[in-house]
Amino acid sequence: MSKKNNLKTLDLFVDEQYGEKGTPKRDKFEKGYEAFKLGFLIQQARLKKGMTQEELAEKCGTNKGYISKIENDIKEVRISTLQKIVELGLEGQLELSIKL
Repeated sequence: MSKKNNLKTLDLFVDEQYGEKGTPKRDKFEKGYEAFKLGFLIQQARLKKGMTQEELAEKCGTNKGYISKIENDIKEVRISTLQKIVELGLEGQLELSIKL
């Protein structure tokens, strides 16, 4: 069998590892992924702006440790705080959506 035949799509891999969408194990994985993705997005935006965690924290009225915990998926962030980080700290615009 060639290597090409062993390749899987990410969706297939996730289905095999965590079950189909709607199962408890998959829901837990999806929730964890979304939290990780949010922290990663904040980190990438901060780095793109050339800011340290301390600089971002100062601009949005929090502390470096809190920013670090959000970026490293250790601490959940409230939407109101996320809005401050994005708008005041990163001088961006927060956009949320709901998929059904």
